[in-house]
Amino acid sequence: VTPNSLDGESGELIKKHFNSLTAENVMKPQLIQPQEGTFNWEPADKIVDFAVANGMKVRGHTLCWHAQTGEWMFLDKDGKPASKELALQRLEEHIKTVVTRYKGKVYAWDVLNEVIVDDTSATKIYRESSPWVRICGTDFIPLIFKWANEADPDCQLFYNDYNTENPIKREKIYNMLRELLAQGVPIHGVGLQAHWNISNPSEESLRESIDKFSSLGLKVQFTELDIPVYSGRADTIGI
Repeated sequence: VTPNSLDGESGELIKKHFNSLTAENVMKPQLIQPQEGTFNWEPADKIVDFAVANGMKVRGHTLCWHAQTGEWMFLDKDGKPASKELALQRLEEHIKTVVTRYKGKVYAWDVLNEVIVDDTSATKIYRESSPWVRICGTDFIPLIFKWANEADPDCQLFYNDYNTENPIKREKIYNMLRELLAQGVPIHGVGLQAHWNISNPSEESLRESIDKFSSLGLKVQFTELDIPVYSGRADTIGI
């Protein structure tokens, strides 16, 4: 939802038919902290307050993503690429500040969004174009889950991605999650972005993904959902 969709007739429809809300954009890093130390709480607060007033749950989306993140996070005071230490410091402050504000109101967070590359090569795993990967390697991944857990130990923490039914990408995500869990990293679930259509994915591939991620003891949620009658993904054909 957007904050505006909670008003008027659409707000009444939401109250009647839904019991869980996810912010479409206003909780993403760039929207909630557009400048260092300056947080724009009002839009996200409106969604959370609406949910609390109407007995709904809230999923937080998202704490760390390569997109829709303020450029300032990746630059130092001279406008040069930030050091790994500076980038991690800013990321920790962002995550702990946001999660703490909504502690007890947001029951689950998409802590990390779309870090696995779509490349069909088995050797390429992480999205190398991501500023986080470029600056920090993969060291930030276990840290962000730990920081979120420290800020709200009762919150469910998710890894979120799309094309999770693709066997090659599924295996990459599975291996990453398995390794993180083996290290004791607090991950409770995996979010499947359901950008599907009436012909894809197959029932078999979807069941395989659910079963594979569930075998790790993780919860599986469909975190986004669009199923057009066209052959392409809804978010790529303008629906």
